[in-house]
Amino acid sequence: MPFADAIGVFDSGVGGLSVLRAIRAALPAEDLVYMADSGHAPYGDKSEAHIIQRTLTVGNWLASSGVKAITVACNTATVVAIRHLREQTHIPVVAIEPAIKPAANTTRSGVVGVLATTQTLQSESVARLCQEHGEGKRILLQACPGWVEAVEQADLHSVRTEALLRQFVEPLMEQGVDTLVLGCTHYPFLRDTLQRIVGDDVALIDPAVAVATELTRRLGDNRRLNKQPIGTTRFFTTGNIAHVKYVASHLWGDAAIVEAMP
Repeated sequence: MPFADAIGVFDSGVGGLSVLRAIRAALPAEDLVYMADSGHAPYGDKSEAHIIQRTLTVGNWLASSGVKAITVACNTATVVAIRHLREQTHIPVVAIEPAIKPAANTTRSGVVGVLATTQTLQSESVARLCQEHGEGKRILLQACPGWVEAVEQADLHSVRTEALLRQFVEPLMEQGVDTLVLGCTHYPFLRDTLQRIVGDDVALIDPAVAVATELTRRLGDNRRLNKQPIGTTRFFTTGNIAHVKYVASHLWGDAAIVEAMP
């Protein structure tokens, strides 16, 4: 099997590289396989049926290729389709979800903003998280159309992107938000511009490290952690290889050799 004993990580595009970065930092000895489903991105404005179909297609491809665990580095895929993927595979599946609990524990003003895609915010999972952790808090849900596309173009710091971020963040600031949940794995790549807009007193919560910690725990419990000196990283996509290579190399911080998903 081509990916025997590797960890599979996938997202609708390149945003999940923020999670891959945390996994690489936590598990330097592991072989990682990253799949950017850029040919079908973004998931956030697609139907539930489409998201489930793509999650199963990519997840089953990774599982059939021999990975020992799958990390779903996409909030939308998690809240819409994770149950379906777990029903079809017997390897560990670790997923990301909006960090509403830590945000509720962090806020001083009692007002939290959740930045995510439309599909994520409309999900039962987000409603459950708000109900479980929002007592005594105001949790404001804000869809951010255009943010994923900006990251997919590696357009992180332009005047146009800053205006796009301000459009959705400034109304939240006017309502007293002091904590923002980065509820899409693309959004951490906009962190510098976001922090400059909202100021240093506003906390930006990114759950990528928590995902890497949970993955480490699951592999350790199963005695599946590698002991080799250093792991490899391979990149695949369903999108335009040249474009994904350019953007992935920019976001990853090192040259990425990108292959087509078979």
